[in-house]
Amino acid sequence: MSRPPFPPFDAASAAQKTRMAEDAWNSQEPEKVALAYTPDSVWRNRTDFVRGRTEIVAFLNRKWAQEQDYRLIKEVWAFGGNRIAVRFAYEWRNAAGLWFRSYGNENWEFDEAGLMQQRHASINDLPITSADRLFHWPKGRRPDDHPGLTALGL
Repeated sequence: MSRPPFPPFDAASAAQKTRMAEDAWNSQEPEKVALAYTPDSVWRNRTDFVRGRTEIVAFLNRKWAQEQDYRLIKEVWAFGGNRIAVRFAYEWRNAAGLWFRSYGNENWEFDEAGLMQQRHASINDLPITSADRLFHWPKGRRPDDHPGLTALGL
């Protein structure tokens, strides 16, 4: 199994890979998302340490059960060889209806087949009001004309 574009990354292929990851996560389909990772992929996500696709699926199921109305935007921060660093923000609400914007950075490492073999994420949550929300598209892929993080001043 392979997932182009393949390393080494240039600006265009890093941006394409980042948008593909954003689109997959916005689908909120854990089994689909997990296919972008190697079978033995290693993650650090906040304080969670995840290994392999089965654990990725379980993690994402828990995540999206807690983070309702999830909307995500990612942007490339840096790239080189088989690595891409991204910054991101996502908005979500909890079961009590309180809204949050979560900000973070991810460091990604890919194998030669274009599958992510390592993912390290650092994330901070900021409580926001419903009126402060900036991500208003329907569930799924962010529309092409919706501004990214830089355009939104984030």
